[in-house]
Amino acid sequence: MRTLCLLLFGAASALAQPVTFGVRAGVPLTDFFTGVQNQNFTFATNPRKYVIGPSIELRLPFGLGVELDALHRSVEYAGSVGATVANASASSWEFPLLAKYRFPTKVVRPFVDAGFAFDTLTGLKQSVATATGLSNSTSGSQNTKGFVLGAGLDIHLLLHFSPEIRYTHWGSSHFVDPVNMVRGSQNQAEFLLGVTF
Repeated sequence: MRTLCLLLFGAASALAQPVTFGVRAGVPLTDFFTGVQNQNFTFATNPRKYVIGPSIELRLPFGLGVELDALHRSVEYAGSVGATVANASASSWEFPLLAKYRFPTKVVRPFVDAGFAFDTLTGLKQSVATATGLSNSTSGSQNTKGFVLGAGLDIHLLLHFSPEIRYTHWGSSHFVDPVNMVRGSQNQAEFLLGVTF
């Protein structure tokens, strides 16, 4: 009975903690795609590199917290080998769920976070042009999961500003292109700036 009372009290205390809302935006530090090592193959990614999305955090006692983000990016590439040219474009939605710890300082609080992420690649459109013709294909969502590690600073002025470096290792590639020359990278690093209220 005593244990049940302690659990109920802990749950009530957690629910009474402040919930913050905000946005995270940033830039990838690594490429979304990797290409095979082949001197006859060239590929280039679209330079529109950005990551953006909403963020919510439950702040717990003792500097702890739980954060959930929904981060969006657009991805595109074009590659060629010989007379074959392949193109692809898609939208990526990443959902990291992180446990966070803030070190006990006043205005600027360093933090570390870790957790897991779920990523879904939607609206994938691929085309392959060869000497004999052009083929197009579209597909539904392709999903992968991974683990996340991050570190940054929580700067509390009127709002909370949180610059962060975040690393994600995906359990599998998001996709492999039709000519088997480009695949989604399993290692992802990015710089993010969070602004929360």
